[in-house]
Amino acid sequence: MSARLPDPRSSPIIADMRSLPLLMIALLAACSGSPANVAGNYTVTVTSHDNGCNFNGWTVNSTSDPLAVTITQKDASATASVNNPTGAFLDLWLGDHNFTGTVDGDFVHLTLFGTRSQTSGNCTYTYNAELNATVTGNAIMGTLDYVSKTNGNPDCTSMGITGCKSEQALSGSRPAQ
Repeated sequence: MSARLPDPRSSPIIADMRSLPLLMIALLAACSGSPANVAGNYTVTVTSHDNGCNFNGWTVNSTSDPLAVTITQKDASATASVNNPTGAFLDLWLGDHNFTGTVDGDFVHLTLFGTRSQTSGNCTYTYNAELNATVTGNAIMGTLDYVSKTNGNPDCTSMGITGCKSEQALSGSRPAQ
């Protein structure tokens, strides 16, 4: 007498696997949410951490003076403007002082796309600044990363510019809403 294997079409495990794509879609939908209200006038400080791009004058664990940042929002789109004098510094260094991006639930992802080209040897590059933060109530906390974007010349790699990233932690608050 030989053992008879169950019909795979009637197996509860196989039946559950057929519904796996629907389960995955439901889970992904639950992970993202309506955008929180992140708009406001924030006072933030940044603390320098890893200096992977070897910026001059970067001191690990140093904290900035309070910075004024204004976030405006329309639905899931947001813009953060860094006010003067730091905004003027960003204009000179990166070419702009405005970050743009999205809000997903209480998570904010904004990028300042650098337009101020720099050169070293045959390497031409810019830096983008990427802000990733969570807004909880009136507090904001996250990271600010400066990431290189190069023309792909081998000089960029030999000079340590390709793929470099320097990071700052940021925290701050806005007046009660």
